[in-house]
Amino acid sequence: MTTTVGIVLVSHSAELVAGLHLLLKQIGSDTVPLATAGGTDDGRIGTSYDLVLAAIRRANVGAGVIVLPDLGSSVLTARTVLEDHPHPDVTLVDAPFVEGAVAAVVAAASGADLKTVVEAAEEARNVPKF
Repeated sequence: MTTTVGIVLVSHSAELVAGLHLLLKQIGSDTVPLATAGGTDDGRIGTSYDLVLAAIRRANVGAGVIVLPDLGSSVLTARTVLEDHPHPDVTLVDAPFVEGAVAAVVAAASGADLKTVVEAAEEARNVPKF
């Protein structure tokens, strides 16, 4: 069985990340390992170091992982986790949260490698909506 690139969604809001996760599961079916880290450990708005680290570990099935944060402290927390736990196949991606995640899932579901999934997420920034 071939493994696919995993995707980690990091958000200040558990509800926001859960909604995006639901959308992505419908697009990528069950072929793309998706993990989320939303909110704090006690359910408030914010970002949890431990939740981010656990999500990366869940999504890492061998083909690499992209970490896609929403904004602000989620970026800082994801950076800190990756600095403390460096892994050559885990990449923090600067891309729009929703559009980048959709592009990444489509690429990963098609069997693309880590570099291609990262590029797909980043290129979503330049796709006009209309």
